[in-house]
Amino acid sequence: MNGQGTQTIAAEAGYEVVAEPSVTSPSGFVAGGVHAGLKKKRRDLGMIFCEVPASAAAVYTMNAFQAAPLKVTRDSLAAEGKLQAVVVNSGNANACTGQRGLEDALKTRREAAKLLGIPEHRVAVASTGVIGEFLPMDRMMEGLARLVKEVGKGGHLPFSESILTTDTCTKEAEVVLRVEGRPVRIAGAAKGSGMIHPQMATMLAFLTTDAVIDSRHLQHLLREVTDETFNMITVDGDCSTNDMVLAMASGRAGHSPLHPDHPEWAAFKAGFAHVARELAKMIARDGEGATRLVEVKVTGAASQAMARRVAKGVVGSNLVKSAVYGADANWGRVFCAIGYSDPDVKTEAVDLYIGDIPVVRESRPVSFNEEQVQAHMKEERVQFRIDLHQGIHEAVAWGCDLTYEYVRINACYRT
Repeated sequence: MNGQGTQTIAAEAGYEVVAEPSVTSPSGFVAGGVHAGLKKKRRDLGMIFCEVPASAAAVYTMNAFQAAPLKVTRDSLAAEGKLQAVVVNSGNANACTGQRGLEDALKTRREAAKLLGIPEHRVAVASTGVIGEFLPMDRMMEGLARLVKEVGKGGHLPFSESILTTDTCTKEAEVVLRVEGRPVRIAGAAKGSGMIHPQMATMLAFLTTDAVIDSRHLQHLLREVTDETFNMITVDGDCSTNDMVLAMASGRAGHSPLHPDHPEWAAFKAGFAHVARELAKMIARDGEGATRLVEVKVTGAASQAMARRVAKGVVGSNLVKSAVYGADANWGRVFCAIGYSDPDVKTEAVDLYIGDIPVVRESRPVSFNEEQVQAHMKEERVQFRIDLHQGIHEAVAWGCDLTYEYVRINACYRT
């Protein structure tokens, strides 16, 4: 969808897309990032800080080997559902590191709280990078001391840069809307490029807002929105140990508390979902070695679960991804993925469009202009639209093409 189309949808939903987003735009938030020496050159330690205790919520990877920082963050949120700071390091995942890894994550939380002068349980921690290596805690502690002094001085970019691994760019999104006449901002920053698969992956996302909302309602909203955004992307089918999406609400906007029965809940939810969706799409487009964003929209499904299974099955197919890289209009690969995604698909009823061009109707091929389809498949965004003709449910999934560069990057990731 072009920028004008996005703006039109946003206006209709009750929010405005911010052209130059910043995770620190919502009132009460500052951020920073420094180079602590976990990576050779780039910033690798970042922090978002809220001036007041913020309502907070989080969702985590489904991988059984959950990294130590996730366990510590769960513990922090369990205390009262409020946070003031999140400390994030890149270059080292602190995953599969046993008791020592847990103690290192706890020490990071403890030292950050001490330096900031806040209770330990109001600090969350997150890590991303190489699995199975211990954090160099001397460098972490020295970097943390510098980071606390730098928070708020350099704006949002130092933080957004500090969380990156193999990413080629920072990822940020923001919207503004009005609740009871007061401006409310929702912003986010994320990282993710490889090991990306539904149920989240080696991706981290941090959403901030100055809305007034209880942690319980924020948690429910975050889980619901994550299911239709971050859990609908895939790069390579690998679900990581460190995924986390964290949301914080400062309450500085000053309106009455938001909840599902609030008259402006729908607009807030739409804006929140927009930020998450844009971040998810940026992660998918920045897949390691990727040259194109792939979008699969499924309509006419018998259930929401069916729509999501089919959309994720197609966007995650290595054969489909390879076909996109080669701009090969081999629609049989799409049908193959549809067939193994859900056993209840009616195999005689499926329509398939590549871009706006119909290539299959009622599961039978139709004649199409090969050059037109190839031209679409060479565009920045390649779309497959699938109508199952079985019901009213729909879903969208995002991914990227599979290239030689992906293999090169991951063949020498540690070196």
